[in-house]
Amino acid sequence: MFRFDPFSPEVDVNPFPFYKVLRDEYPLFWSEEASMWVLSRYQDIITALNDWETYSSAQGNLMTELPNRAGATLGTTDPPRHDRLRALIQKAVTKRSLDHLLEPAHAVARKHLDAVEGQSQFDFVKDFSARYTLDLIAYLFALPPEDQEIVRQKAVLMVQSDPLTRTKGPEHLAAYEWMVEYTDKLVAERKQHPGEDLLSNFISAEIDGEKLLDREVQLTVTTLIMAGIESLSGFMTMLIKNITDHPDARDALVAEPSKIPAAIEESLRYNTSAQRFRRCVQKETTLYGQTMQPGDFVCLAYGSGNRDERQYPNPDVYDISRNPKGHLGFGGGVHACLGTAIARLACKVAVEEILAKYPNIGKVEQELRWMPSSTFRSPLSLLVSI
Repeated sequence: MFRFDPFSPEVDVNPFPFYKVLRDEYPLFWSEEASMWVLSRYQDIITALNDWETYSSAQGNLMTELPNRAGATLGTTDPPRHDRLRALIQKAVTKRSLDHLLEPAHAVARKHLDAVEGQSQFDFVKDFSARYTLDLIAYLFALPPEDQEIVRQKAVLMVQSDPLTRTKGPEHLAAYEWMVEYTDKLVAERKQHPGEDLLSNFISAEIDGEKLLDREVQLTVTTLIMAGIESLSGFMTMLIKNITDHPDARDALVAEPSKIPAAIEESLRYNTSAQRFRRCVQKETTLYGQTMQPGDFVCLAYGSGNRDERQYPNPDVYDISRNPKGHLGFGGGVHACLGTAIARLACKVAVEEILAKYPNIGKVEQELRWMPSSTFRSPLSLLVSI
């Protein structure tokens, strides 16, 4: 009998065979272990993402949700409240052109790549992606240097969950509480002493006399720090894994760096770190002969939709010339990720610098340990040769 447990370490290691069975045989599947439905086909996921009145985010969008977050952040609200939040946050994010990030991003990437010069191999997570994304987030939010390492540690814990209990453990909840308290202090300090950073922009953003509430600023910053440090690091690690697993793609990018954006989009399709998010059904809905009831949770398996042969030919092939329009690497619908431009820029700069300095960066045979998370998927460590 087929079983699919999105909290299982076996799914962390390789979810794609499970996804294939789901798409072909159980396009709407009830997971006993997760106590939720699973949608795995691309078109069904897109439909759910665009139909917020049926598939609500207001009860939380993470597979294991953090306390007091649902209904208070951009990703956990529905229109019309979501539209107000998004407009204000978008205004803050676009207050300055992203061009101001280019020089710091290149400098940070070179700093961490220079630090491993002379080694035959290095841990891409520990030595580069975790440090690079931390430095960029610290720059965007003007985080004090003495706080940055503990902020990174807490952000990593926040996205994880206990694989045995299938919930957030005490250490994960404590990390979240610490981050909420920390961002609360940051908001208070920045209200007194505003600067040119993104947090100050959130506080000052105004449309028709309306501003973000302090709690909305606090939880938005908490979420963006978590996503910017850990989720972006995870995706960057998966991107380098894809490139080193496919030397032909690596060589093509070395020869023509202009292809790097295309490789990023294909990685977002082929092996995104954002694998599964959830919604809550608001009205009786029948699909494939089964009926979901109001209050039922639904897992939207982005990683499966991205490998759906009904949408992408030869989906299990990593092809940087594919141009995978509409991929689910950044979600979709009203909840499409707001940080896509920053994430794309950060990844593009990183890959440019990596391939310029280490054009032969390669794969090291290893048994990967995967982050225990029902929502995100990335290795805790990735050795690469240089």
